[in-house]
Amino acid sequence: MTTFTRRTTLGLIASAAAGPALAQADYPNRPVTVMVPQAPGGANDIIGRIIAEKLSEVMGQRFVIENKAGAGGNLGSQAAARSTPDGYTLLVTISASQAINPALYARTGFDPVKDFAPISMLGTVPNVLVVNPNFEAKSVADLIRLAKEKPGFYQYASAGNGTLNHLVGEMLKSRAGIDLKHIPYRGIAPALSDVIAGHVPITFSNLPAVISQIQAGTVRALGVSTLKRNANIPDVPAIAETVPGFDAELWIALYAVAGTPQPIIDKLVEATHKALAAPEMKAKFAQQGADIVPSTPAELAAKLEADLKVWAEIVRSSGAKIE
Repeated sequence: MTTFTRRTTLGLIASAAAGPALAQADYPNRPVTVMVPQAPGGANDIIGRIIAEKLSEVMGQRFVIENKAGAGGNLGSQAAARSTPDGYTLLVTISASQAINPALYARTGFDPVKDFAPISMLGTVPNVLVVNPNFEAKSVADLIRLAKEKPGFYQYASAGNGTLNHLVGEMLKSRAGIDLKHIPYRGIAPALSDVIAGHVPITFSNLPAVISQIQAGTVRALGVSTLKRNANIPDVPAIAETVPGFDAELWIALYAVAGTPQPIIDKLVEATHKALAAPEMKAKFAQQGADIVPSTPAELAAKLEADLKVWAEIVRSSGAKIE
């Protein structure tokens, strides 16, 4: 029969207490899964791979992308939210999933605030208001004037009901006090094709999807949806220059699972900011039409809180809903 002395008992208690602290100090000591709730190839996936590769270098451990697409990003976000909060599952997500889906979907299966711990914003990608080259509006101000002269006459195409470019159009209608007719398509590619062909005069698209058409002159860009101009198309004004405060950027951010120990969060924040500051990262983000925008966890939390309110009102006024 084994006899435990008081010293042995105290030693076991001390070891048990030290275990979590040692694990946190040693983080990461195995590969980290970075969940991306969209299919491979999109801006979120590519930015996720760029940051995962750099975090692997900075932290000396593999950060591995896992794509889990479906339900507008809800499935991957659900999977991440249900993971163990130990820092070994992270989420790279976009504002469309995190800030719009809670208002758009009857059930998302996750809470964007309670289920995740913010680490840092990674970058922003503007949406661009583009028109057919023969369309008479040469500026955002022209478009607003025309729309006010003929309410409901002019059409804009989108990638489908409830998509970000649909809701950006609804935001412009609301903020500029105009009426445009929404024409939903099955994706941005057919919507752009019909704008290029002149069947519908207007659409909104994220910059990576439309920049080659802008450069080729098959569409004309009237404005970007960010508060400031984008360095990739610096001659295109911000819509906010005509409609003050207009801000409908797509942002990409890194989250951990809620309940992840604070020392691990702190390590991830420091490593992410170091990764984003690497000289080559600006060019890599720019290739995706993105600007690097690091943030503190508190700044990301505040941005999400503000956007949840903005998009809830836009979704409500548009009548968009997905069951």
